Parts: sequence; structure tokens; C-alpha cells
Amino acid sequence: MLHSRKKSKIYLKKEMSYKNVGRNLEIDHSLVRRWVKSFQAEGMKGLEEKRGKAKGPGMGRPRTRPEDPEVKLKRLEAENEMLKKLLQM
Repeated sequence: MLHSRKKSKIYLKKEMSYKNVGRNLEIDHSLVRRWVKSFQAEGMKGLEEKRGKAKGPGMGRPRTRPEDPEVKLKRLEAENEMLKKLLQM
């Protein structure tokens, strides 16, 4: 994909429109526009693949699914019963 991004840069140097570049590369012009904005903001680093590179705690997709509400309720009820029994001792 980076190869296509480099091609888009070359086409834009020739002062072609996003639509013409997209048509020549057989991609949507909005993708070309996004690449150009990324390149203008960050240079070649802006054209690198960023998917799957979450940074910092709490970033990115959670590793587990959220707990089903019914399962959570049953787990908490069992926990409450266990705690009540412990307090009675």
C-alpha cells in the first residue's frame, strides 16, 4: 500500500486533482486526500501503517469482551451470598 501512497505523491507533484489520482490508482479520491494530509502533517512517517499500534494504557481495542449483564448479575449475587456467610462466622 505504501507503494500506492508514493505514487499518489508523484501524481500530486504533477498538480493532478485527488479525483484524477484516485482514478489512475483505482482507489477512492478521499483516500488520496487522507494520504496527502498525513504526508503534509508528518512527512513519510505520516504514510506508515498505523492500525494495530495503540499507544499508552487504555488505548486500542479491549482484549476481552464485556461481561454479559445476566452473567454479571449471577456472579455478583453469588459473591454477595458468600460475603454474607463470611460475616455470619
